Amino acid sequence: MNDTFQLALPDEAATLACAARVAQACNQGITLYLHGDLGAGKTTFVRGFLRALGVSGQVKSPTFTVVEPYELAGGAAYHFDLYRIVDPEELELLGVRDYFAPGAFVLVEWPERGGGVLPQADVDLHLDYVGTARHITLRAATDKGREVLNALDHSSGAADVPEVSIPSR
Repeated sequence: MNDTFQLALPDEAATLACAARVAQACNQGITLYLHGDLGAGKTTFVRGFLRALGVSGQVKSPTFTVVEPYELAGGAAYHFDLYRIVDPEELELLGVRDYFAPGAFVLVEWPERGGGVLPQADVDLHLDYVGTARHITLRAATDKGREVLNALDHSSGAADVPEVSIPSR
């Protein structure tokens, strides 16, 4: 099984297609942490991911609300944006642990701001600028995460979003 999956994302459409591909590789809930600079495409990725799970309403960044819940046919998804979190203990006041229920899809932007409070991610996703394009790197942190990356390796869609070689960090 693979621990890392990497793609080049030349534009927004490629980011949305990649996100849909990742969502389709998840046969159950997952905890996904999104890392990257401001404007790197984290919320765009979340929008594509949630659309692939059947969310049809507006998908917006929860920068001020911290979390946006979404009802799915078979459960729930939660989109967190921790950019404005100053102290991870703020998350305890929100009851953050309750959102990480088995079967839930939990996507967290700026997870480093919740250090020590958030559970381990199944997959850490990094979006990096490379010129005018972006590269995405997904790293599995659990067996569930490795299953998702393995499914990505065996899924169709590689022609839509080409795999690339990216130097290690």
